Amino acid sequence: MEHASQKLLEIEKYWKWYQINRFLGAMGGAVIYALGINLFIVPVSLYSGGIMGFAQVIRTVLVDYMHLPVQNFDIAGVIYYLINAPILLLSMKRIGRRFFAKTVVCVTIVTVLLSLIPIPDQPILPDDRLACCVIGGMICGVGMGLALKCGGSLGGTDIVGMMLIKWRRDFRVGRVNMAVNVVLYGVCLFLFNIPTVIYSLIYAFVSAFAIDKVHAQTINVEVRVITKKKDEEMEKEIFSELDRGVTRWEAVGAYTQEPVHVLYILASKYELSQLRNIIYRHDPHAFMVIDEGVSVLGNYKTRL
Repeated sequence: MEHASQKLLEIEKYWKWYQINRFLGAMGGAVIYALGINLFIVPVSLYSGGIMGFAQVIRTVLVDYMHLPVQNFDIAGVIYYLINAPILLLSMKRIGRRFFAKTVVCVTIVTVLLSLIPIPDQPILPDDRLACCVIGGMICGVGMGLALKCGGSLGGTDIVGMMLIKWRRDFRVGRVNMAVNVVLYGVCLFLFNIPTVIYSLIYAFVSAFAIDKVHAQTINVEVRVITKKKDEEMEKEIFSELDRGVTRWEAVGAYTQEPVHVLYILASKYELSQLRNIIYRHDPHAFMVIDEGVSVLGNYKTRL
């Protein structure tokens, strides 16, 4: 009993620091993204994809076309926050509590930093616009991917995509991003020039590639748990915390001839630590078998 209690305390301590590190990681992703936008993308007059791209277009129309009196202050971050506010309010009950909290914090950090980080008067690489959009795409993609990997988001089309997935299973976040970007760059083509659109598209492809390298969205794991405890509270916690189904069947240990309970769960790779914490908190002696990269068809919730 003492050994089990000690193991439980270690698990709870690990889980606490794990969540703190993930929260800090999501915030770090927001900082990296804001640096990439203000230091590399804005100085060469390029437009990010998604909701941020629309915020930048609106900023340009207000400042350059309607001559809004704004000096030494980029209002794109503020516009980005105003667009995200209703999206976040609508999604509050549809996405997880931790994901929602991290997303609100990350969007706030991006808004503040886009307004505070000074934009260089001249591009860091003044004679190489292509290098600026590639480097900026890599930095911004790493920032967005890190936020997603740590269980958060920088808002925008990611949240819209998650809401649409809950409405229709055949929706994918990538499709939503693609549709929004088609409209965005169509507007850019109408308002600006062809080189601006081409370089912005290069940025979008590079950032998407970097996101995929940092955050593998489609990695699913198959988890089989063998436990001697028939703990309905553990199953309820998996339902409530992860919103994942559990299949349970009864078995007998061939060596001990004692009855055991087998739980079968499908989840994303980034839910694995939370699932492990729930199981070992209820049964420190549970036996887990984990297979990564399984293909799943049917009624399965895709997560960011």
